[in-house]
Amino acid sequence: MKKRTLIGMLILLCLTLPALSSPQEREEKGSQFNIAEMKQKAPKVYIDCEDCDQDYIRTEIPFVNYVRDRKEADVHVLITTQDTGSGGTEYTLTFIGQGGFASINSILIYASSKTDTEEEVRRGYVSVLKMGLVPYTAKTPIRDLISVEFKEKVKPTDVVDRWKFWVFSLSLGGELDRESQTKSQSINFNLSANKITPDIKLRLGLSAYFSNQEFKYEEGTISSDSDAEDFAGLFVKSLGEHWSAGFYLGVSSSTYSNLRYKIVPTPALEYDLFPYSESTRRQLRFLYKIGYEFVKYRKETIYDKTKENLLGQSLSATLEIKEPWGTLEASLEGSHYFHDFNFNRLAFFTELSFRIFKGLDLNIDGMYERIRDQLSLEKGDRTLDEILLRRKELRTDYNLFVSVSLSYTFGSIYSNVVNPRFGDLGVLHDHYEGWD
Repeated sequence: MKKRTLIGMLILLCLTLPALSSPQEREEKGSQFNIAEMKQKAPKVYIDCEDCDQDYIRTEIPFVNYVRDRKEADVHVLITTQDTGSGGTEYTLTFIGQGGFASINSILIYASSKTDTEEEVRRGYVSVLKMGLVPYTAKTPIRDLISVEFKEKVKPTDVVDRWKFWVFSLSLGGELDRESQTKSQSINFNLSANKITPDIKLRLGLSAYFSNQEFKYEEGTISSDSDAEDFAGLFVKSLGEHWSAGFYLGVSSSTYSNLRYKIVPTPALEYDLFPYSESTRRQLRFLYKIGYEFVKYRKETIYDKTKENLLGQSLSATLEIKEPWGTLEASLEGSHYFHDFNFNRLAFFTELSFRIFKGLDLNIDGMYERIRDQLSLEKGDRTLDEILLRRKELRTDYNLFVSVSLSYTFGSIYSNVVNPRFGDLGVLHDHYEGWD
């Protein structure tokens, strides 16, 4: 009897405890419930960006719900990038409303500087992303928890650039690798100078690479050296929203390609079917080049030449599309020499990422070259070490590379939570690299 009485008292105490809580506690619980209810009705957002810090976005913008599939989203944010003339990156944020938000669409742009840190860059594009999401949150109850701040207005001023839009970059590096039976060392050097404005593009680049490798085995030692030097110059003049004219200048030397020197001045003309102002979303460019090559070889070629002058031309078509369904980049280029049309090359490149249906993505990377223009091939047989170490160019009729993959994701559509503990995979990464 006493046992039943004690159990009854415990049940009564549990039932009365909520009523004994303070009004402040009950108000906090009610507030938490209201916030959770508001958050549940907040816009569902899909961030479509390859180079963005997704965890940072979710942490800094917690007033929306993030989903893993664009078809589940109220707002599809497509973020595309392109390099700026100063060496920075321009982020184009395209906001695409879906469902009840289909009438709300906008485009915002953020540009970073080459000297910006990673933190400054991500803080910049996230700030623009916040502003772009305000029109969508304003149509939901979550707007009651959002405030908008007004910063001091910056007075419009002309840009004063003492560098006249020139950007310079210099790098020097080396590698050293030692083992009991092998050793290798290399040095590389790069120098570039660029000037880009809406009307002109001027790029100059100089690079050099030197390497040495040695391999010891029972019968002796194999030693291999290689070097390559390149200069590339490009000048482009804008001729409107669709046309551009330019001039290339290339100077190169390479032990691998049997080139003492190769000098190629090349005028060029380009037409883009779409306006250049839409370049971050879509391009269909046709590029024609005609150039004269002054070539001197290191050793006599298979065509009994030590030097020659060659006139050639090329035509390429390049398509680039970035849409909510995925991205597509494809290029087809054909070239030949005028003195003999049998010396020609046809090249095709493609990168495709396509959303088949919810959660299922198809990714294709491919390259094919039909090669008929290896005029610099060195006469004579190749040694075994030159073949294995790829120190000399070999004769080939084609070059083919294909990569195809399918990825499927399922489960919860929401991805609001950020948990940085142990990084992405922690100590399991070394044993389960396939989880990346």
